[in-house]
Amino acid sequence: MPSILADVFCILDIETGCLEEKHKRDHFTQLVGTCLICVPDGMLKERLDPETLESLGLIKQAQQFNQKIVKIKTKLFYKQQKFNLLREENEGYAKLITELGQDLSGNLTSHLVLENIKSLIGCFNLDPNRVLDIILEVYECRSEHDEFFIPLIKSYMCEHQTLCHMLGFKFKFHQEPNGETPSSLYHIAAALLQHNLIALEDLYVHLLPLDSSIVEEHKREILEAKQIARKLTMVLVPSEKTEDKEKEKEEEKNEKPPDNQKLGLLEALLRIGDWQHAQSIMDQMPAFYATSHKAIAIALCQLLHLIVEPLYRRAAVPKGAKGSLMMPLWSKQALRPAESFDDLSRGVFTMLCYLGPHLSHDPILFAKIVRLGKSFMKEFQSESRQDTKDRMDSLLSCFLSIADQVLLPSLSLMECNACMSEELWGFFKLFPYQHRYRLYGQWKNETYGNHPLLVKIKAQTVDRAKYIMKRLTKENVKPSGRQIGKLSHSNPTILFDYILSQIQWYDNLITPVVDSLKYLTSLNYDVLAYCIIEALANPEKEKMKHDDTTISSWLQSLASLCGAVFRKYPIELAGLLQYVTNQLKAGKSFDLLILKEVVQKMAGIEITDEMTVEQLEAMTGGEQLKAEGGYFGQIRNTKKSSQRLKDALLDHELALPLCLLMAQQRNGVVFSEGGEKHLKLVGKLYDQCHDTLVQFGGFLASNLSTEDYIKRVPSVDVLCNQLHTPHDAAFFLSRPMYAHQILSKYDELKKAEKGNRQQQKVHKYIAACEQIMAPVHEAVVSLHLPKVWDDLRPQFYATFWSLTMYDLAVPHNAYDREVNKLKMQIKAIDENTEMPLNKKKKEKERCTALQDKLQEEEKKQLEHVQRVLHRLKLEKDNWLLAKSTKNETITKFLQLCIFPRCVFSAIDAVYCARFVELVHQQKTPNFCTLLCYDRVFSDIIYTVASCTENESRRYGRFLCCMLETVTRWHSDRAVYEKECGNYPGFLTIFRASGFDGGNKADQLDYENFRHVAHKWHYKLTKASVHCLETGEYTHIRNILIVLTKILPWYPKVLNLGQALECRVHKICQEEKEKRPDLYALAMGYSGQLKGRKVHMVPENEFHHKEQPVRSATPGTLQNGPGNTGKPAVTAAASTGKAEEGAVEDSDKSKDKSQAVQKTASKNSTAANKVNNSNGSSTPNSKEKEDKEKTTKEKKEKKDKNPGSTPEAKAGGKDKQKEEKPTDSKEKTPKADKDKRKDDKKEEKSKIDGKTAEKEWSKERDVSNDSKTKEGSKVEKSAGAGSMKSLVPRSEGVESERGKTALTLFAYTGAGHIIRISSKKWTAAGVSASRTTTHRRMQDMGFSCRIPCVKPLLNNRQRQNGPKLCSLMKINFAFTLEIRVPESGGREKRHTIHVA
Repeated sequence: MPSILADVFCILDIETGCLEEKHKRDHFTQLVGTCLICVPDGMLKERLDPETLESLGLIKQAQQFNQKIVKIKTKLFYKQQKFNLLREENEGYAKLITELGQDLSGNLTSHLVLENIKSLIGCFNLDPNRVLDIILEVYECRSEHDEFFIPLIKSYMCEHQTLCHMLGFKFKFHQEPNGETPSSLYHIAAALLQHNLIALEDLYVHLLPLDSSIVEEHKREILEAKQIARKLTMVLVPSEKTEDKEKEKEEEKNEKPPDNQKLGLLEALLRIGDWQHAQSIMDQMPAFYATSHKAIAIALCQLLHLIVEPLYRRAAVPKGAKGSLMMPLWSKQALRPAESFDDLSRGVFTMLCYLGPHLSHDPILFAKIVRLGKSFMKEFQSESRQDTKDRMDSLLSCFLSIADQVLLPSLSLMECNACMSEELWGFFKLFPYQHRYRLYGQWKNETYGNHPLLVKIKAQTVDRAKYIMKRLTKENVKPSGRQIGKLSHSNPTILFDYILSQIQWYDNLITPVVDSLKYLTSLNYDVLAYCIIEALANPEKEKMKHDDTTISSWLQSLASLCGAVFRKYPIELAGLLQYVTNQLKAGKSFDLLILKEVVQKMAGIEITDEMTVEQLEAMTGGEQLKAEGGYFGQIRNTKKSSQRLKDALLDHELALPLCLLMAQQRNGVVFSEGGEKHLKLVGKLYDQCHDTLVQFGGFLASNLSTEDYIKRVPSVDVLCNQLHTPHDAAFFLSRPMYAHQILSKYDELKKAEKGNRQQQKVHKYIAACEQIMAPVHEAVVSLHLPKVWDDLRPQFYATFWSLTMYDLAVPHNAYDREVNKLKMQIKAIDENTEMPLNKKKKEKERCTALQDKLQEEEKKQLEHVQRVLHRLKLEKDNWLLAKSTKNETITKFLQLCIFPRCVFSAIDAVYCARFVELVHQQKTPNFCTLLCYDRVFSDIIYTVASCTENESRRYGRFLCCMLETVTRWHSDRAVYEKECGNYPGFLTIFRASGFDGGNKADQLDYENFRHVAHKWHYKLTKASVHCLETGEYTHIRNILIVLTKILPWYPKVLNLGQALECRVHKICQEEKEKRPDLYALAMGYSGQLKGRKVHMVPENEFHHKEQPVRSATPGTLQNGPGNTGKPAVTAAASTGKAEEGAVEDSDKSKDKSQAVQKTASKNSTAANKVNNSNGSSTPNSKEKEDKEKTTKEKKEKKDKNPGSTPEAKAGGKDKQKEEKPTDSKEKTPKADKDKRKDDKKEEKSKIDGKTAEKEWSKERDVSNDSKTKEGSKVEKSAGAGSMKSLVPRSEGVESERGKTALTLFAYTGAGHIIRISSKKWTAAGVSASRTTTHRRMQDMGFSCRIPCVKPLLNNRQRQNGPKLCSLMKINFAFTLEIRVPESGGREKRHTIHVA
């Protein structure tokens, strides 16, 4: 309150002193005087004017009071009491300096010195601030005595701000243009900061340069680095390059780094271990700006050394290493050293992150950090407790971050330090490849853009890589490889990225590059694997060429590089295999090319459909024979590489997933992936997927142990039903498992019962097969509908799919061939005088060992094949049930067994053909060999059209092997009689029930087999010409491939070969400019076909053709079974719906004719039963009548035509269907129309009427080219040729409409085979037939005129009206006029009357 009153009085004093009214001033004086009791006098003397005080009587005289105040102020403010200049009080300051500079090693303490300093200040009136300044100066000179001066300054009790200002003035003193701040000043500032005697914020503002200047400098450095990088990538004249280098050197000499006080202070802080303040300064600057200065980086490295030293000594020192011990920091404020891995997270990881790529300045610290990481990873992997592992997870992420931000960038700045690279690999290899590849990706794509120094390094690496790659050749691989190795130790990602880009453009670099990579470190190899995967996964690159029909060449080059590199060098495969797996999961099959190359190179397993016959033969042997003779390249030294591949697949559980994905992707290529792609590309991708599956499956089968294989591959029903694997692929994967299991079981049984007799061994083998295959027989039942097993036994199905060519035959020729090669090699080695003796000895030992292995393998396979054949002989009786018809059985056999497998691989194609032959040779009940071969050859158009390019090659191989067998039988009667004569497969009765084959009349004789073989050749010609004429790319390509494959055995008939030659020549002309690949195929086939012409024979030599005996009536030939009274022979049925028929053998002996008639009537009955099951409504009573009438009719006809020739018999046989052996007989018309109403005709019409409701098929045959020059002349008389019908495919039965089937027969004459028509005749169809026949004749190259076709109705038919047109007794009459082209442009006319 007194203070407030004093303030009020002060204000009133000022205001009243300005007023003119004196009474107011008096009032004020009285008020103050009254209040003197409340306000002390002293307070009023401080605040009131001297005149007012005088009037109040507080002072005597105002003037004297003013003078006294002036004197006091002068004394206080202007008279010097303390001396701050040394010259003013030199003795005092001299004593002070002496006191501070004395020896501090004794018992002298800062407290004693401080007391002396205080005495000096008091005695000599020294200025305390000047004293503090002198203390700092002495401290700066004796900076090593921190433990003395810091407590002294702390005890001096000065204000922090004052101390900070003093240091600031000292720093400013050195901020002259050429000034250089001493390190001792930085040290005392750092020490004071560390002990919190000053604040960093207060001192920081006194330091230069400004933060804005630092940021600008950093930006400028980045810009300069980018300019340098740009210059290095530009194309410059050599003179310009040298000028630029000289300028850079001069600039480096002239440039002197400016004095940066902030960095100096930072370095001092790091030296004394004050990380907290150092971190604060670094945070004010751009990232890595501070550590880009070498002194800072080294100081930080030194601090890290001190912190990690105890932990490193405990956990990470390699065995045998000693190293030098490092003394810890004395300061208690410094970071504590790390004793455990958890301590690293206190500051070590943070420091390393601030250090970044500049750890490269201290390779020793680099190695220490890496070894600590290695030690941690071992602890982490061995830790089993989950809680500890969870705690260690955070440390694991820290180590990964350090690897990404510090270790790899630092390696980039180390020059050619292979040791550090290997040390780092010791750490990295403990990470899974996913972590490693993530690190490499960051290193390659991000790290080099974050640091100006790394930008320069990247440009320099690319420049050097260009220099090396320009000069790399096969001749200088070694020196170039060394240069590549040096460059790769530091910057492998940049180097490999450039090398891979070059390989994608120039595939001829692959071999020298692969050879030059031998100087790489383990880390470099791993980085190379990552770079390859990244290049493969590049989304900017198209994996198809611009025409969208082929795979890009860059992808093919990278795939080749993968195979070569991964085979030669120990690179981890897991990443590459997982990449391919992921691509398959995503429905992309392009990258299977990589897997194909890797397996081929690493395991030596080639997949090619261009195998020679010798190679294919070798592939049917054991593993050793395959390796020696089954591949184009010699397979050497693949043991280690294949083991690496196997280990990678098993360790990462990729073997089965890859197989399943490939099996499923085959259809995915067509239906999912190939939606918008070109058909040619879809075919290639399908082939690639399939080939890789076969190759990969072969690798697993030959390299996995029995236990590994069985453990990983599930049963076939699980594969198909649960994993949705196609049946062919499922059995392909399961097949080796069955073989392994059977052999294991066999060995087990042999050991259990010791017996050396062959018979005992065979029985044990069969017992082993039964035990292993019994579950398989049960499993396959679920794969198909129950109806399938009515004809095929599951045992037969499983046997077919579980066997291979290795089980069926021993390739003795291949074994002999390879043994002879080795003998020749040994001989050549002996004759080689230049080879050193020790090398000679080694090579001879190798060849001898191989020879022994091959001979042992041959013996082993021979025993195995004998056991398998014995097993099959015992099983064969239960293979085929044939509950429906033999035709149905063959259909299912082809559909479910032969066709899926014959296009699976080249060896499977051979297997299918040999298996059919084996089933025939085993005399398997209910298996009709004739029907099987006929179904294969009859119509190949649809099969060929649906194949891919490689499947066409395999299908061609299959047909080639089938034709080889047919040709062998066709070539020699003795061979035919021996291998087919008394075999059930050549019975001409196609009944469902078994047949003992005892009746000779039911066997197809040799001559008729030759007719059938000719028919098959003709069918192949027809199908080939059809495919060639479609104009479709796939049809033409595939048929040309198939024709090339079957060329050794087809064509054998001259006119068929000429027809093919003409059509292929036309393809060559048409496709020369349009589709060059088709042109190349056609030209290749055409040339080979011309070379085979000398082996072709005329048709009459291929199958025996005799002129038929004319009947009593001139100009009339009755061609068919009715003329001879003997049964007709039909060829086997072609593909289509189920059909039943009979191929009956002609027998010349009249004694056997009755038996033959019975057999034929039985066949007729069986055929009718089949037709009934297919929808016919003919009752059984009618069948009996048919049978009796047929027998009578044949007897009568036999009596009337005793002199029929074998050729006529053959004609009758070839033209009939399997369903009805005694169907409508075909005749050339007689000149006399009255004879058409003969009794024989009426009997025939009755039989025809009874069988009218049986099914007949339509078939369109293609004739040979009409321009063939080597045809014989066509006789004018109808009797000059023979009328044949080729066996048609069955169509649906339409008995409910009552349609009549009438076949117009082909005319064979002058080497021309002409099929006019095969129609289901109705009233409307009669008129349509004329047009159709005319068109077909013209299509075949004949000029044709057909007069009006008139149905000849008898009186009864006319009375019943048009509805009876559906009955069989309707005769048709017309005349064909055929013009055959001859040389010189002339035509020869032939007239044929047909009734």
